[in-house]
Amino acid sequence: MPMKESEIILKEKRIGPVLGRHPWVFSGALMNIPEGLEAGSPVVLRSERGRYLASGYFNSYSQITVRIWSHDEHEHIDRLFFVRRILRALELRRMLVGGGTNAYRVVNGESDMLPGLIVDRYDRWLSVQFHNRGIEKWKDTIIEALIEALAPEGIYERSEAASRRREGANASTGLLWGKVPQSVEIRESGLSFNVDMAGGQKTGFFLDQRDKRVALMRYARDKRILNCFSYTGGFGVYALMGRAAHVTNVDSSASALKLAEENAALNGFEAGRSEYIEADAKQYLAGLKHGEFDLIVLDPPAFVKDRSKKKEGIRGYKGINEAAMRALPPGGLLLTCSCSAHISAQEFRHMISESGGAAGKTLQIVEAFGHGPDHPVLVPYTEGDYLKCLMLCVLE
Repeated sequence: MPMKESEIILKEKRIGPVLGRHPWVFSGALMNIPEGLEAGSPVVLRSERGRYLASGYFNSYSQITVRIWSHDEHEHIDRLFFVRRILRALELRRMLVGGGTNAYRVVNGESDMLPGLIVDRYDRWLSVQFHNRGIEKWKDTIIEALIEALAPEGIYERSEAASRRREGANASTGLLWGKVPQSVEIRESGLSFNVDMAGGQKTGFFLDQRDKRVALMRYARDKRILNCFSYTGGFGVYALMGRAAHVTNVDSSASALKLAEENAALNGFEAGRSEYIEADAKQYLAGLKHGEFDLIVLDPPAFVKDRSKKKEGIRGYKGINEAAMRALPPGGLLLTCSCSAHISAQEFRHMISESGGAAGKTLQIVEAFGHGPDHPVLVPYTEGDYLKCLMLCVLE
């Protein structure tokens, strides 16, 4: 039985974003909030004139009050609703994800009209995140829908996002259904990787960097490559596949480096072509000799996790980029990334420009990247544009 929907009236002057299909409704746009609404309660949004606008769920008595998941007044929210949404998202991924790949994002939250829900597929297993208390209310129904739509062998939860803490929800991790092995072997672009779904970062592997890893192969041939913040060696393995002369992987986690070394061996690459250094990447970069590497990859964790840390985070990005630029010779290449949602693409480019000036380098953008194709973003949902990557060439 579909849950009964409550009605919320929006101020006439504030309905524009909803009509423009933005998935969030902020508290200042509301005329009323029915008393006693629980997080996750389904709601219908109407204008002051009674016009139907959208349907969603009540998020919380905070800034983002409603998250939208439908623009069809007659769509019932039940298990079949979630099955339809998941299958629609899956159909797009099947078109976008190439052969030789069995690990990708199936559901990308708001941008797949399932706000707050992330579903990543690792071969026959699923890793899921419920980013807020509202979508968490539907957990049991969503699990049933995932089993019906995707037929996995196991579902593991990794609900650890900071947004949960802001809404008073604790982290929630663990097995939700079936069985999930300690290590899952996936295929990506014909390469093999071991993934720790339970203990790895995010949901176990940085799926959103697949297209950037593929791009790196075009530049790797015969180059000495430094892969900073290497984690489990994704960029390093692709560089070896691109016939790099040598790859140095640097990360502060010994367990991640061990997995990175295993991943190189899993794909048959000779041990002598790569090395694994446990170190603080910032300190390692500061100690580089000029011309020691031909290509440097910087894929750090988010330095800006909330707006109050923005200036501090930008300084961090400037520091590592300036150090990498100083070390690269003319003709050297730098693939630099930021996954901080609070830094726009324009701000990221400005930071890169300042870093180049401080390093005394003239830089050229060879390629620019955003989210991967299995991480689509709704056009009005600019908040979903978190990932920025630039392939730079040092001219002089």
